[in-house]
Amino acid sequence: MTTPDQRANAELFRQAPHRYIDVGEGQVAYRKVGSGPDVLFVHGWPVSGATFRHVLPHLEPHVTCHVIDMVGAGDSRFDRTTRIDLEQHVTSVRRVIDALGLTDYAVVGHDSGGMLARHATVGDPRLRAVALVNSEQPQGLSRLFRLFIAMSKLPAFASILAWAANRPALRRSRFLLGECFADRSLLDGDFAELFLAPLRDDANRRWAAGELIGHFHRRFIDELDGIHRRLGVPVQLVWGADDPFFPLAWTREMAERYPLTNLHVVAGTKLFCHEEKPAEVAGALLPALTASRSAASARAAAV
Repeated sequence: MTTPDQRANAELFRQAPHRYIDVGEGQVAYRKVGSGPDVLFVHGWPVSGATFRHVLPHLEPHVTCHVIDMVGAGDSRFDRTTRIDLEQHVTSVRRVIDALGLTDYAVVGHDSGGMLARHATVGDPRLRAVALVNSEQPQGLSRLFRLFIAMSKLPAFASILAWAANRPALRRSRFLLGECFADRSLLDGDFAELFLAPLRDDANRRWAAGELIGHFHRRFIDELDGIHRRLGVPVQLVWGADDPFFPLAWTREMAERYPLTNLHVVAGTKLFCHEEKPAEVAGALLPALTASRSAASARAAAV
């Protein structure tokens, strides 16, 4: 059930974006809330920046939150001549950082947004910290993730997904979206309104969702090991304990394998742990997001 507080948190994303940012292939929709150190939020597939709606109220008293809708999602601007794939999304994140003039920033990425954020920011001297919420792992693709990739090759996959996702009984199936939440009722309410209804009602957004997953390339996973070794900044992992897409066992290995990496496990949640327990997730994120560059450098020197 959607509470009054949750509805209030969603209002930001029912209103027009604060601005649009041209990224060469389409325009990213942009919203800004809060004050303090700069933090960029990158969402995954097939949602939009609104997936952070419940976390933002816990963060905005402490940090400036720069929230984007990637091209093809949310309120972004594009058409069917627009290139929508992972490589272009990486370029888009870099162009957003430049367009906003960020000189000392942290990045939060959820799901494929975490993969995009790592590819886009590795080696950037302006980067202060990375926070990943249930995202791709260097070990490869889980069985459930591989199933989604395989299904994306089916004719009219995006249309089938949109049709099924907008039927409550079907979207709760473990073979569709049921494994995204421990509490499957959260697939209804504003989640369905903000993410699932647009797939049903907007043929271009439906097309874009199919384009992105249909052009998924394994190399973006294969390169994560090298990227983690080169990040050189604190990495905070926040993970839903029961996520079958990105298994916690692999995440524990990831946390132990790379320097400057910490892990916080959110019990009783799955892929969208930041929607299920936003206060806990925000609390786990804040130390990394608010730490100064000098503190980060001191940690790096101590490793």
